[in-house]
Order: sequence, then C-alpha cells, then structure tokens
Amino acid sequence: MLDPISLGAIGAVLGAVGLGMANEAGRWAWESTGGLVRRITGREVPAPDTPAELDAVARLLHDRLREDPRLARTWTRFAAGVRPPGAPGGAPACLPAAPRSFTDRRDALKLLDKEAARPFEGRPRLALLHGPEGIGTSTLALHWGWRNTARFPDGQLYADLRTLAPEAAPATLLRRLGLPDEELPPATEDRAELLRRTLAGRRLLLVLDHARSTAQLRPLLPAAPDVFTVVVARRPLTGLDALPVPVGPLARRDAVRLLTELAGKPAIGAARATLPAVLDRCAGSPYALRAAAPRLTAPLAPTPRAPEGPDVNDPVHAAADDSYRLLPPDAARLYRLAGLRDWPALDPAAAARAADTDPETAARLLEELADTLLLERTDTGRYRYRPAVRAHAERLAAGTDGIAACSAAVSRTVGHYTRLAVGAARAALPESWRVPPERPDRPDFPDRGAALAALAAEAANLVEAVAAADEFGDPGTVTLLCRALWPLQLKAGRHETLLPALRTGVRTADTHVPGTRAAGALHAQLAHTLTEVRRWDEAEREALAAADAERTAGHPRGHASAVEFLGLLRLRQWRFTEAYDRFEEVGRVLDGIGPDDEGAADLPRARALLERHRGRALRGQGDHPGSLRHLERALRFFRDTGESYNTARTLTDLAETRLDGGAPEAALPLVEEALAALAQENAEYPLRYLRELRQRCLDTD
Repeated sequence: MLDPISLGAIGAVLGAVGLGMANEAGRWAWESTGGLVRRITGREVPAPDTPAELDAVARLLHDRLREDPRLARTWTRFAAGVRPPGAPGGAPACLPAAPRSFTDRRDALKLLDKEAARPFEGRPRLALLHGPEGIGTSTLALHWGWRNTARFPDGQLYADLRTLAPEAAPATLLRRLGLPDEELPPATEDRAELLRRTLAGRRLLLVLDHARSTAQLRPLLPAAPDVFTVVVARRPLTGLDALPVPVGPLARRDAVRLLTELAGKPAIGAARATLPAVLDRCAGSPYALRAAAPRLTAPLAPTPRAPEGPDVNDPVHAAADDSYRLLPPDAARLYRLAGLRDWPALDPAAAARAADTDPETAARLLEELADTLLLERTDTGRYRYRPAVRAHAERLAAGTDGIAACSAAVSRTVGHYTRLAVGAARAALPESWRVPPERPDRPDFPDRGAALAALAAEAANLVEAVAAADEFGDPGTVTLLCRALWPLQLKAGRHETLLPALRTGVRTADTHVPGTRAAGALHAQLAHTLTEVRRWDEAEREALAAADAERTAGHPRGHASAVEFLGLLRLRQWRFTEAYDRFEEVGRVLDGIGPDDEGAADLPRARALLERHRGRALRGQGDHPGSLRHLERALRFFRDTGESYNTARTLTDLAETRLDGGAPEAALPLVEEALAALAQENAEYPLRYLRELRQRCLDTD
C-alpha cells in the first residue's frame, strides 16, 4: 500500500484535485486544498500551474508532514476523500458505419493487419492512412475497424478532427468514453493526460479522421501498448512516427467492380458506350464513382462549361460539377449559397436563410443534395460539405450569383444565428444583465434547459458566425453574438470551443467601442473562460481590462463584477490575502451604487455573495473566526430568500471552516443541512463532495 505522505502520493493527490476542477464541487476541493497547504506549510503557497510547480508544492508538503505527525494525520484524512475524475467505463463502439460497397485495398489492409499485430516493444502501434480527398481513406479505416471488432474488446473510438478545434478534441474523446461534462478537467493539457491514463490498459482501436498536422494529434496519441491508433490524413504528416499506408486511386478493374456493385449490372451494360469516359473522369476516386453511379442511366446533362479554377482536374471537383449540373434550380441555388461559409453542421432553418426560402423547402432540398453526395449527413441529423465540394459551391456562387447576392446570403445566415443566440441566451438566463436585451423576434423555448440546449447545439456554428461577421466588418453583430455566449460559458462550459470567438469579440470591442460596457462585458467573459481553462495570467489581464472599461463607462455594477472576477481568480490561485483585498474593493464599488441607480435592486444579493467570498478568502488565510462571521451573514440572507443552492454552498463553506478549525462535531450538522438543501436540486457532484466531507467529519479523531 502506498504511503499517503510519500512524495509520489502527495503529488498524485494534488494532481487529482486539479483534474477535478470542472464542476463546483471540484473547485471547492481545490480551494480547500489551498487552505490546507497554507495550514501545513505555515505560509501562503501559490497554486501550482505546471508539473514543475506541482512537484515543488508536493516537496514542501512532504518535508513538513514528515516532521509533524498531527499534520500528517490531517493530510491522510483529507487525501482519503480525494479521487480523480471518474474513470469512464464500458466498451465504446463509436465508429461510423462503413459503406456497404468496398473493393480492392488488399495491400493497405495487410499493412494495417501487420501493424495491429506487431509486438509493442515500447513503440505505440500507429498507422497513417493518407491520400487525396475522396480517395477513400476514411472508408478504408472504417472498413478495417469493423472487420476487426473482435481484436478490440474494449471498443472502437472515433473522432472527426475536421470539425473539432485542437482544444476540443481530447474532451470529445473523453465524452465518447462515457465521462460526463461535469468531470472533464478544465485545461486541455489535463484532458489530454486523463485521456492517456484512461486508455492505458485497454485493448482499443482509436481512429483519428481528417487530421491536419502532427501538432493537432499530439494531445490525442496514447502510448498504451494495446491501443492501435489509425490516423487518416490527406498527405503524409511530418514528425509523426507512424507506419505510412498510402492510398491511391482504384485500379480500373476495381473501379468497374465498385460501379457494378453500386449501380447494378443492367446499368453498367446500358452505359457501356459512355463507361470509359465516366471511368476517366472519376480517375479511380471512390467518391467520384459513388456520385457517378446514379447518373449512369440518367438523361444526358447539358454540356459542361469550359473548366476554370485550380481544381478542374480533381475527380472530386469533377464529380461535384457533374452532380450539380443535374440539380433543379432551387436545389442548385441552395447548394451554392449555403456553401459560402464553412458552417460545421447546417440544419434546414439555417440553410433556408442562406437560400432565402422556407425551412420545409430547405429540408427537402438538403435531402436531395445529400442523396447526390453533394452534402454529407452528420450523426446529429444535420448536413455538411466536403472541403473540395464546398470550394466548388463557393466558386459557382461567385460566378453565378455575384458578390452582392453572396454577401446577402451570408448576412441572412449570420442574422439567423444572431436571432437564435440572443433569444436562447435571454431564455436560458433571464436574470443576467450580461445577456443582451430581449428581441421582439426571438424564438420560443419551453424552458431554460431547452434554451441552453439550443445554444449548445449551435456552439460551433455561432463561433463561425462570429468569424463571418468579423470578416464582413460588422462589429455590432460580433459583440452581440459574443455576449449571447455567456449562458453557455456559465452553465455548459464549452470553453475550448468558444475561446476563438471570445478573442475576436474582445479585439473587435477594443477597436470599435473601447471603454464601453460592451468592451467590459466581453473582457469579463474572456477572463471567465481563461480562468476555467487555467490560463491564469491571461485571465488576470482580461479581468483588469474589464474593470478599466467598466469604470471608464461609468458602470459600477459591471466594475464590481470585473473586480470580483479578479478576487475569484485569486481564490483559484490560492492567493487568499489578495483575494480578500479584491473583495473589499468590490464592497467599496457597490457602496457607490445609489438607490435609483442601475443594479440597486440586486445589491442585497450581491453583498451576500460578497460576504461568502470574503469568508472563503479568510478561511484560506487561516482566520477561522473572521471567516465564520462573514459566512454566517451570507447564510442568513440565502436562507431568508429561499435560495437553496446558495444556501447549500454557504453551508459547505461553513462546514469546511469548522472542520479546518478542529470542530468536526460542529461541521457535521452543517453538512447534513447542506445535503438536505441540495436534495431537490439534482446537483450530483456537489452532493458527492458533501458526502465525502461528511465522511471526513466522522473520521476525524
């Protein structure tokens, strides 16, 4: 059994607490750890933010615990209640379905077989399938994976990196392994580490599709001996130590075989005269052959225009052009205009705005386009373009519809996402002054949860809408969209997805509306997300910028909130003295809000929250009497106003303060009351933390 006060065990506990900061309970545990570290070392120790800093804190604790048996017992009891984020279980089978028709690729399949069966010998099993777009690399990976399910009893894991930001990919894989959002570590590096630990000891296939660079892959590549990773890319990737498996065009006889499987022997016989030209145009591309199969017996299309552009000899471009020329006018128009931006996943409502039609018509046309392979169906029931096909659509739109019509199509689509985002944000968080004001044309949502779910479903499209508005020189829409992201940040995380949009929003506000409430709000939102992903130095700069902008704008409510962000950041950093000073500054700003000023009605609640924050800061400093005074004042307010969640949070702070002060008998009833207060809140993770805290009270000597 590992000695709980050994250097390795102490480091493991600190690391586990850090990994668990994705939810409120995890942040409680982190803050409590900081107070305990101060108590053991006798001084304030900044929170570790790197492996080297964590090792240094572990050494400080190790030396002190070896000297003091009483402190060693305290640490041991604390460590016994710490656990890393829940280990995902089950055997995921997340590979998309492979196409029914498949031919050739014998050499590539043999190479994959060989690499999967190769002795580990300290070298992870890793293969790189590479070939041009539409050549069938993804199909090959999926076909091999489904053919080898028995080889991987712990499951098959898939990620499409084409639509995932590098920061989001580890979280996506952890979710597919069964880890809930509430247990995802906040920082990308921590998520990557948890992914590696989770995959260790598993016999599992990992397929990473549409990879763009080795840097994108590094956080995702496991070193586990029984994991076989198949990377799919359009070209060889420099610096990736993988078995290269090149995938080229199908041989002519295999192309004929695939066309025969797809179209049937009668169609092949009927098209015998034109078949050589079809095969030449498809150039051995499985995508082009699949697109051509339904056209073998179709009426002749109009003669194609003279080829233009750099991709005219590409079989994917040729196939898209052939399919496009058979489209009815309304489908052709939607195809062109919806492809003007790289929307991650289009639904009928967004496509309807692009084409200026109604959603019912758009839904029918999207299905037609998917049937001709001009669009791909996603696993969420939406649609997306292949990159080369979207480039074809965009080029056609520029030549057919003109600049004005293209700009109008993008503007209508951005307007759709803006209307949806602002309406959903207001419905999800109606009490928040940070959310943009109500719009008369907002969509209806049955409840807050549905509104938040709508925002979450469109998160990636909203980020693209921010980029489009930025490129179109529309700063008002950029800031409006970014402010509408606040409920997502606060309630659903998604920080890694939203970060690029928030950075764009801050840059836009500083350029066009510096020193305004909008600039202050966006800096504060960015500070919040940077804090959650543990980029603390950047978060501090943004929080200071938010405070400056709100003060310049004469908005004391926003100014107080920005300074409060700084105080909460200091709590996260275990800099408890500075945190308390910031909270005192917040109090002075709140005192300047008059009875008729904006935010005056919220002052009692704001001061109660501030009392709680002050109590937390004093507890971290070891001032238990002062902490108790502030926390009890906060508790009276939340009890009187019936806020069960904040009542439970404050009771938890009080219980921890009593426990730290050596009074477990006084802490226990506070924990029991907090448990009762949260029983109706469906707050599993705070409840779990409280149960662990109760056990610490019972186990104390």
